[in-house]
Amino acid sequence: MGWVIGRRLPPAGPEAAEALRSTFDVNVLNTVPLVPPRVIKEELPLTETAAQTVLDARDAIELILRGLDARMLVVVGPCSIHDEDAAIDYAGRLRTLAEELRERLLIVMRVYFEKPRTTIGWKGLINDPYLNGTFDIATGLRKARRICLRLGEMGLPAGTEMLDPITPQYLADLVSWGAIGARTAESQTHRQMASGLSMPLGWKNTTDGDVQVAVDGIQAARNQHSFLGINYEGQTCIINTRGNPLGHIILRGGRQGPNYDSESIADTARRMFAAGLRPNIMVDCSHGNSGKDHKNQSRVLREVLRQRVAGNRAIIGFMLESNLFEGNQTLGPDISALKYGVSITDACIGWEETEELLRFAHDALSGQTSQMVASS
Repeated sequence: MGWVIGRRLPPAGPEAAEALRSTFDVNVLNTVPLVPPRVIKEELPLTETAAQTVLDARDAIELILRGLDARMLVVVGPCSIHDEDAAIDYAGRLRTLAEELRERLLIVMRVYFEKPRTTIGWKGLINDPYLNGTFDIATGLRKARRICLRLGEMGLPAGTEMLDPITPQYLADLVSWGAIGARTAESQTHRQMASGLSMPLGWKNTTDGDVQVAVDGIQAARNQHSFLGINYEGQTCIINTRGNPLGHIILRGGRQGPNYDSESIADTARRMFAAGLRPNIMVDCSHGNSGKDHKNQSRVLREVLRQRVAGNRAIIGFMLESNLFEGNQTLGPDISALKYGVSITDACIGWEETEELLRFAHDALSGQTSQMVASS
C-alpha cells in the first residue's frame, strides 16, 4: 500500500485563497517579461547584403543535398561563442579562406549560442551573455543577432544549433544552416519546430550513438505540424507548418565509440534509403568521433576525405570545432582572467591547424593530395 498524503482547504477567506495559489508556480522564483522578436529585429534589421548571404548559402546547401553541387559542406567554428570580438576576428579570417577555397568547399561558420548540458554548466551566450550567472537573456539575444548580422554583412554564412524553440523567432532569418542536437533529435517539440524552419538542417545521432532516431527526426520534420509557439509580437499562438524537406544526418559518434568508419556510414546510408530519404551524411570530427580529444579531429577528417575521394558521395560534409587558439579554459568567477580566443566549453583546434586542414580538404577534393589521403 502506498503513502496517502492529503491537504484540506480551509474555509473561504484569505487562507483559502493562499492555499489555492499553492497549486501553481511552486518552484518558480519569478518571471521576467522578454522583449518580443519584432523589437529586437527592428533594432538589428536584416540588411539586403545579409539576406543575400543567407539566401545564396541556403540555395547552395540545397543543391549539395540534392546532389547537384559536388562541393563538400563544411561547418567550422568555436564549440560555443562567448566573446563577440573574438567571434568576429575568427569570422574575418574564415571569410577570406572560404572565398579562396570556394571551388571545392562551401564553408559555414559554426556560431553556437546555446549549449545543451548533460547535467549543468554555462548554457551559452544567449542564456548568460555576461558569463556571471545574471542570465540577461534579452542582451544575449541581441548579441547573438548582432554577430549573425555582422557575418551576413561579411558574406559568411552562419550555422547554429536550434535548441530553445523560442530562439528561432529572434535569429532564424540570419541563419543559413541549422542543427538539431544529439540530446533533442528525439524530441517532438524539436521535430515540430524543425518542420517550420526555413534553412536546411543537420540531425545528429543521439549521445549513445543511435542513428535511427535522427533518421526518424528527418522524416517527422518533412511533414506538416500544428503546435504551440510564439509569433513576432511574442504572443503565444498556434503555428501551422508545411514541413522542411532539407534534412541530413550528422554522425557525431557516441558512448559506444566513433561512427565515421565506412561500415557506419554505409549503415546510415541504408537506413536513410529505407526511409525514402536521399543518403546525405555529414561527419562531426569532434565529440564522440574524436574521443572528446580535439587533437584527433585531424585523423577523423583525413579518413572522411579518404572515403569521399574513393567515391562515397553519401558523405556530403564535415564539422570541425575550431577557435583562434587551441584548447579550452575553465570559466571561473574572474572573467578578466579568460584568455582571448580560447574556448570555455569543449577544447578546439587552433586557427593555424584549421587553415591547414581546410586547405588539405580542398586539395584532396581537387585530386592534388589523393595519395596523402589514401595513406593517412
